[in-house]
Amino acid sequence: MKSQLLRLRSLSFAAAILCSTIAEAQATKAQTSQQRYTPTPENLKARAWFQDAKFGMFIHWGVYSVLGDGEWIMETRPINRTDYAKVPTFFNPVKFDPAAWVALAKAAGMNYITITSKHHDGFAMFDSRLTDWNVVARTPYGKDVIGMLAAECHKQGIKLFLYHSQLDWHSPDYFPRGRTGHSTGRPDSGNWDAYLNFMDGQLRELLTSYGEIGGIWFDGMWDKPDADWQLARTYALIHQLQPQAMVGSNHHKNPFPGEDFQMFEKDLPGQHTTGFNAEQSVSALPLETAETMNNSWGFNLTDEHFKSTAELIRYLVRAAGLNANFLLNVGPMPSGEIQPEFVQRLTEVGRWTKQYGDSIYGTRGGPVAAGPWGVTTQRGSTVYLHVLDWNVPVLALPAMPRPVHSARLLRDGGIVEFSAVKGGLVLKLPEPQPQEVDRVIVLELEAAK
Repeated sequence: MKSQLLRLRSLSFAAAILCSTIAEAQATKAQTSQQRYTPTPENLKARAWFQDAKFGMFIHWGVYSVLGDGEWIMETRPINRTDYAKVPTFFNPVKFDPAAWVALAKAAGMNYITITSKHHDGFAMFDSRLTDWNVVARTPYGKDVIGMLAAECHKQGIKLFLYHSQLDWHSPDYFPRGRTGHSTGRPDSGNWDAYLNFMDGQLRELLTSYGEIGGIWFDGMWDKPDADWQLARTYALIHQLQPQAMVGSNHHKNPFPGEDFQMFEKDLPGQHTTGFNAEQSVSALPLETAETMNNSWGFNLTDEHFKSTAELIRYLVRAAGLNANFLLNVGPMPSGEIQPEFVQRLTEVGRWTKQYGDSIYGTRGGPVAAGPWGVTTQRGSTVYLHVLDWNVPVLALPAMPRPVHSARLLRDGGIVEFSAVKGGLVLKLPEPQPQEVDRVIVLELEAAK
């Protein structure tokens, strides 16, 4: 009997070793695959489209909007998990009109939408079959928000990206705890591997239930930067399910293998003005900067620190000059409406993009580095000078890559006087019009030989 028991224990141990070896081999294979990550032709095409798109709408919307104090309220108040479970019962956005949201984005000149499918509170804004902690099961509204918006995006021809938080203040398996989420009342135990399996399971749902997705916008890895996130496995899953889908992560580090674009939170690439991106250099991947319209991402009842339309246009232009997209955030109200202050500014930005959009869409960062005066963008042999802050009638710039054939104002086609000098170009600037945010001068260069 004793020998049989020992034999069974030996077999069990051997089986455990075999399973562990297989798991390690699979993980190594996935990691090696991502280290050798070669984007598919579909992905490369999506990257080029993304760089041409230049302007997108960020949407932070969840049950936290009911409390009117931003998306971090579970952490900042703080609110324990039991009390927070009551919040979804108040979420009934009967005025949510996805067609109006998409139409507003398009009218502003935006070419894609990135919305929170799950924020740090762990609450799924889609019909997840893996948990009842979702908008269909827990709210009186009972409708699949992501599904509704996805259908409308497909109908109106705008790409949909999904923000997905890797951090989760609700799940007990998100353990050990990271920098945040210590006041939610979860037990001091959990299964990290089970949590990662759950996260990948929800990503599989998102990428198989709502048609073509532009990409996944990850956030929250900074909560546990040294944890084994099994990024190779997760990224490989995304690329397998939708090869064109672009992967990006707001981890505030340089891109990891398997990522397709790099984002900068509340900062222009390489500027290091906010403290979020101190460890980031600017990569060769497509770039994006995300910023709020007031000081909040999620709906905040008392935040009236609204940026002016002129500030938003300048940010869009400076981002384009640094070869980056601008992802501009709205935090819809619990009613499902986008607040009037946001609508007003987006409508006004839309007037500018309608008139001057040629100077940013489909361009890349121009041949002259950004300066106090403004930035340049370029498409083929056309260079756009964006004169944002310059009150002197003459502007001296470094020489263009090829001789300048002509110079004109984009606003009305008026001729702009210029002269080539040794090592540079001098322009005589027309007077700005009242309230003109950006004097755009179009330089036509001689064709490349």
